[in-house]
Amino acid sequence: MLDHAEAALRQVATPHCYAGILVTRHDPSRYTLALSDTVPYGETREQILS
Repeated sequence: MLDHAEAALRQVATPHCYAGILVTRHDPSRYTLALSDTVPYGETREQILS
């Protein structure tokens, strides 16, 4: 499911080339993915919330 969500966000970002993807891990079974202008275009980064 994460791969599918990342692919969908990448399709949104590609025409505009403006944001990367930030994956936030809330706990071992819950994640959110979002476009983020703090992540360079074309990159995916992960952050872990405690």
